[in-house]
This record gives sequence, C-alpha cells and structure tokens, in this order.
Amino acid sequence: MTPESLPLMEALHSTPSRRYLAPDPIPDDVLWSVLDAAIRGPSGGNQQGWGWVVVTDPEVKNRVAAWYRENWDAAYGSRREDILNAPPGSRGLSQRGFLGAEHLAHHIAEAPVWVFPVLRGVADATNPRIGSSIYGAVQQLCLAARAHGLGTSLTTLYGGHEEELREMLGLPEDALTMALVPMGYPTQGRWAEPKRLPVEDVVHWDRWGAKRPREEAG
Repeated sequence: MTPESLPLMEALHSTPSRRYLAPDPIPDDVLWSVLDAAIRGPSGGNQQGWGWVVVTDPEVKNRVAAWYRENWDAAYGSRREDILNAPPGSRGLSQRGFLGAEHLAHHIAEAPVWVFPVLRGVADATNPRIGSSIYGAVQQLCLAARAHGLGTSLTTLYGGHEEELREMLGLPEDALTMALVPMGYPTQGRWAEPKRLPVEDVVHWDRWGAKRPREEAG
C-alpha cells in the first residue's frame, strides 16, 4: 500500500499508538513528507507560531529517556501488578497496552526519530486550551506517519524538565514543548482500531446527558 492509497477513514480508525519500534533509520524523503503533512494542520488564527524539533542525537535521546523512565515508574511502574492483574474490561490501560507502554518507557531512545512539537509565546501560559493551536497538526503528523508505515505515539512523560530540555534543544525563551512523538517502523502489533467506549455513550446532543440512538445506514 502506498501513502496515497490509504483511505482516509481507514487511517482515522486504525492509527493506534505503536510502541514497539525498530531502530532502522527513516529515509529523509519520508520524514519530510510526514512533516510537510503535519504543518497543513490547524493553527489558531493561522499564526503558525510553532516549530518542529526533530531529534536523532543519541546523547539528547538518552538524557530525555532517563527522565521518561523516572516519570513512568512514578506514574505507572508502582502500579504494575495491579494493572496487569485487573479484570478484563477494566477502564484504563489494558494489560497489553501497559506492556507496550512499559516497553516504550525502557526503549524510547531506540526510536530512530523523535519529534517535539513546539509552540512560541506560551512559556508562561496558563490557558488550558493553549494546545489547541498545535495538537490538530500533531495528529496529522501521526496520520501521515501511519500512511508511510511508521508507528508513533504522543506522550508527555518527559515532563518536569522543561528548562533543561529548552537548553538542550536551543529553544527560544518563550517556547514550550507540547509533546514528544517517537517515530519508527513497528516491530510488533498491527494497525488495529483502538478500543473505545461506544460512541453513543460519550456523545451528547444539545446538552450534557441528552442521548440519541444511532441509526445505522440502511
């Protein structure tokens, strides 16, 4: 399948986080194609006050990976047995999802390419919706990667080290990283539809709690 032949709705329904990634390099033309698709995403007021920092430097990746593992252990590692022994159908990470996320926490530095989406003028922002100016474009990055057979996941588990990261990446003082997207060719898993609650359960009509039955197309 070529990137052009992947149907849009199929891509939207089958772009899960892929956390088992090979260290194989990504060709430059593929990487540029993915990035060029990302910047076609929505930008508030078309300001495009963003930058996309592509990281392949092992020294940078190893340092950030140590922060990532520390945060993983604090947020999830201490609950490992509880999560892995939870009854099937429990809300939150499934056993398989947990093991994939755990693998990424210990192998994220092996992903050949990292992308940090960066916003300018938001270093001191308190607006909880500030990410709306870039997260749509980040999803386009993930979808374009999927079209090229590349796996991605969107994570912020490197958090708590923004000043150190700003210095390492040479970011402007007013800039803030909004996520980390490791990217590579998947070695395990498949392009499957992520499990979600039924759409009828989470959609409300005109006001919260107002439901409407879904009529299937005839």
